[in-house]
Amino acid sequence: MRGRRGDRMTINIQEHMAINVCPGPIRPIRQISDYFPRRGPGPEGGGGGFGEAPAHLGPLALAPPAALLGATTPEDGAEVDNYDSDDTTALGTLEFDLLYDQASCTLHCSILRAKGLKPMDFNGLADPYVKLHLLPGACKANKLKTKTQRNTLNPVWNEDLTYSGITDDDITHKVLRISVCDEDKLSHNEFIGEIRVPLRRLKPSQKKHFNICLERQVPLASPSSMSVALRGISCYLKELEQVEQGPGLLEERGRILLSLSYSSRRRGLLVGIVRCAHLAAMDVNGYSDPYVKTYLRPDVDKKSKHKTCVKKKTLNPEFNEEFFYEMELSTLASKTLEVTVWDYDIGKSNDFIGGVALGPGARREARKHWSDCLQQPDAALERWHTLTSQLPPAAGALPSA
Repeated sequence: MRGRRGDRMTINIQEHMAINVCPGPIRPIRQISDYFPRRGPGPEGGGGGFGEAPAHLGPLALAPPAALLGATTPEDGAEVDNYDSDDTTALGTLEFDLLYDQASCTLHCSILRAKGLKPMDFNGLADPYVKLHLLPGACKANKLKTKTQRNTLNPVWNEDLTYSGITDDDITHKVLRISVCDEDKLSHNEFIGEIRVPLRRLKPSQKKHFNICLERQVPLASPSSMSVALRGISCYLKELEQVEQGPGLLEERGRILLSLSYSSRRRGLLVGIVRCAHLAAMDVNGYSDPYVKTYLRPDVDKKSKHKTCVKKKTLNPEFNEEFFYEMELSTLASKTLEVTVWDYDIGKSNDFIGGVALGPGARREARKHWSDCLQQPDAALERWHTLTSQLPPAAGALPSA
């Protein structure tokens, strides 16, 4: 197309679309994670060291991920688990250790530090703290929390939080949710991000080190979620817990450590109520006044009831009390031991916290504990059991005191 000098050249739409505006082939934009090679097996890690980075990458590619994230070197023998995400780096990273002690049935969670958290306050900083929950399970019953670090986006906690009564069955199907929140004294606390770790990734007695980016979690769409911004993170956790438990699962209300032993000399069953852990809070002060009741069903004479003393204002009571049921071993094989935990209240009915039934009709660990007791007389067997929100079938008509 020709025109006189000084005239403005006009191009119709057909000619404009025919112009080749791309001087070369289109190449994909390189992601941030391309500059952070990871050591490990598989096509991504390549199985090589950091010195094997491609030549086209910059000097940052030669530095290990721990140095880029500001993470310290984990202890010797600890397994490392790092994760980079281009979509979640704006929320920050969290560094922590997990250790499952199979002998003591405990899960040790060491919350170390966080880096580059998202600013939540008007001053461009945050007041972060960390909360732990075991899923599925009651949020209030198994919640653990660190202290709050003021006015920082790079908090250092170095706190150890411990879950008691963790069994191999819990390791198989439970997930640890680690939430980072911002504390606000004038309004409700705000959710920053979270990490979910399936406990099946842990090996007994082997510490595992994590340095992972926080992820977003969208609140569920429900009528009550419309006020989630006003009621804070507690609404989000409650709704999410109800969905993840599913309609067929009972709400967990804590754990209890029981000791069973059949005495061939005294010809009876010795039941030991050792302790409880992570009980659900039933009082407005965030605690309970728990005590334990036991029944041996069927109870024709209604003389099998035993009750411990009340422990005031605690969710982790220690009882260390024993009850004796005089009965032949052959008769005991058809019985069911019902153990219920209650919250003592003055002037009104006591609140049911949770219960468990041990016997031939029980399930999984409760049934195995009962059968092992009958097959191994004179041996004291201690096992942890999960308390559920519903009474055992025969305990529904029991009085609350």
